[in-house]
Amino acid sequence: MKPPSFQYHAPKTLAEALSLLTQHGSDAKVLAGGQSLVPMMNFRVAQPAILIDINRIKELAYIKDGNDGLRIGAMTRQRTVERDANVAKRSPLIHETMPHIAHPQIRNRGTIGGSIAHADPASELPTVMLTLNAKLLAKNAKGERWIDAQDFFVGLFTTALEPDEILAEIQIPDLPARSGYAFEEVARRHGDYAMMGAAATMTLDENGKCKDVRLVFLSVGETPLLSSSAAQALIGNKPTPELIQSAAADTDITPSSNIHASERYRKHLANVLGKRVLTKAYGRVATDR
Repeated sequence: MKPPSFQYHAPKTLAEALSLLTQHGSDAKVLAGGQSLVPMMNFRVAQPAILIDINRIKELAYIKDGNDGLRIGAMTRQRTVERDANVAKRSPLIHETMPHIAHPQIRNRGTIGGSIAHADPASELPTVMLTLNAKLLAKNAKGERWIDAQDFFVGLFTTALEPDEILAEIQIPDLPARSGYAFEEVARRHGDYAMMGAAATMTLDENGKCKDVRLVFLSVGETPLLSSSAAQALIGNKPTPELIQSAAADTDITPSSNIHASERYRKHLANVLGKRVLTKAYGRVATDR
């Protein structure tokens, strides 16, 4: 299959790319790794009149230490993020999640920003961004703005980015002291889209009680879903196995049936994975203490 005809631009600077977006607006699509956009174009699900290839913009590919977390350029390859020792040290949840993303060939080309901006609800990175309270830097020719992850994902393949904006940087805050993390997913084969997935972080106070918890599911709706019921059940209490099981079973999600699994089975998977990630996150806090 071949995509419909389009004009192709390959800017070498961010300023040039932003100028093109200002000129063409919603008629243009930004090409990062191309692992999602190119197949969509071939199937004619996406039919941009203008394609802006930002792979030559070196200023958007980096991993840097920030004052309170990591700064990752949107064009940083997923494989680079996966193998980076500083990511493993300062953001271990991302390090744990990366091998679940498709296959090494895909991660060699795919970018962290491209996956986030694509906003596929079955993708791992949007879920992890929401779990970690990441901040996303959007830029256009007039300036820039920071968007919280909870405000960034607004619908199916839809984000808060305006037509003239590019996702330029992802800022990942450090986890607080006495924190644990975990990621789990279930797929028919490794690398396939997950039937269900879950990520969690948990922070304990000095007395071993839950101070904060975030449990986020992927592949349950049009966006990653943060479970408010899990937080209500756990915060202020010691996370006993019984309480964790109860919190996971009470998750406020309603997955629909699809070609891979029934609604009932996917709800069961959510309960199982919710318990696993909460238990693992708590266990890692206890070990660190």
